[in-house]
Amino acid sequence: MSTTYTLDTATSRANPTPAPLKRLTIPAIRRQKGKTPLVMLTAYTVRTAQLLDPHCDMLLVGDSLGQVVYGLPSTVPVTLEMMAAHGAAVVRGSYHAVVVIDMPFGSYEASPEKAFESAAWLLKQTGAAAVKLEGGTAMAPTVKFLTERGIPVMGHVGLTPQAVNVLGGYGARGRTPEEAAKIVADAQSIAEAGAFALVIEGVVEPIAIEITTTIACPTIGIGASAQCDGQVLVAEDMLGMFERTAKFVKRFADIAETIASAAQTYAEDVRTRAFPGPEQVYAPKD
Repeated sequence: MSTTYTLDTATSRANPTPAPLKRLTIPAIRRQKGKTPLVMLTAYTVRTAQLLDPHCDMLLVGDSLGQVVYGLPSTVPVTLEMMAAHGAAVVRGSYHAVVVIDMPFGSYEASPEKAFESAAWLLKQTGAAAVKLEGGTAMAPTVKFLTERGIPVMGHVGLTPQAVNVLGGYGARGRTPEEAAKIVADAQSIAEAGAFALVIEGVVEPIAIEITTTIACPTIGIGASAQCDGQVLVAEDMLGMFERTAKFVKRFADIAETIASAAQTYAEDVRTRAFPGPEQVYAPKD
């Protein structure tokens, strides 16, 4: 579902306008169930969105920005304002992918009405197409409430990072029959409530396969199974920005080493006065 763009050189590099201007839609994502796997990555900035957008069906403005961008110990401290600022940047930097924005901890759990207030504000502030929220059966009434009022919702079951304090860590879920049955029931509840897609994170593979084959909406795996209807990773993990990553992450590049090497060369050039050179300074006019 990716496309190739020709950028208008007359526009700014911060906000180029591609031709043709055509963004994917929520119905288009739903129709991909059982077809070519959906591609999803996180994005938090304009420039990252520009680079990832042509290759992705969806861009997730994840509350993982709390750890990736702000160095927080978990996603729990992330605020609506933080999500709105980064969400708006990603929307400005993308033209093809459906932009989904995470609802942070504390912004939706109290009631469906509270969730609607938070979600509507986020979509108005950012221009994103949908919100994502964590939780299973207990959140199904909220998902139904939002979707019936015009807010597309992506669900998230299995390892739910916002509940890390309850779960006791980031380990894989579904290793016992009881936990496996609960995750499957959670997924079915969220799908039946109207979610257009469902993230399955950090579960043993048979659970992900069972969910994928039994629910109507596309499943997006992260630490789940290649049999899911799509995959998502934190872009910085995929790019090799961090030395420590989860078991389910594959590093497709080593950007951290590239950045460190460039910074080292820059520092050496500055200290030896090799930079700036004649080509980087302004000469007086004749």
